[in-house]
Amino acid sequence: MLTGPYRDLLPAITGCAATLTGLLFVAISVEARHNPADRPVVVQQVRAAASILAFTNALAVSLFGLVPGNNVGYPASIVAVIGIFFTATGTRSIFSSHLPRHHVPGQFGLIALLLAAFAFELVGGIDLLPHPRSSGAAELVSNVLVALLIIGIARAWELVGERDTGIISSIAVLTGHDRNPDGTSSVRAPRADRDQ
Repeated sequence: MLTGPYRDLLPAITGCAATLTGLLFVAISVEARHNPADRPVVVQQVRAAASILAFTNALAVSLFGLVPGNNVGYPASIVAVIGIFFTATGTRSIFSSHLPRHHVPGQFGLIALLLAAFAFELVGGIDLLPHPRSSGAAELVSNVLVALLIIGIARAWELVGERDTGIISSIAVLTGHDRNPDGTSSVRAPRADRDQ
């Protein structure tokens, strides 16, 4: 059972995860009607599944953590293992779909991020099993839950966005190099030149 400030964090994570999960369902239903031609279906499916998994992971752990007497180590360990298996199946889907080359790095980045989050969650969950009041493990699991909310938001934004919102694409836009749907980049004229 988490105590002190970590237990106080759980209601906030629960509220955020529940709200974001509901909004994601709305976004997925809207996205089904608006399918950009430059995005393979498997990319959309993996992004949607990663978002829903991140949100439900945070929701499940925080809800079970709010039940008096529960050891958060059990739900954290279980959903971390589920997350690792999901990441493995997502990887298989990406490899078997023969994605265009320019989509592969972004998908590998997502896979690595999810694997890292679930691995840390598993470590923290396993540490909480024999030591339910361990502040170090509670801090680790709490940070992973917050990180999963952020990962889910980023994946959901990419899912409904008209453009890639990854860090590399964002830097390219800020430096005046837009990425085309085929993965190539084009140089934009400075804003002052475009306004004339």
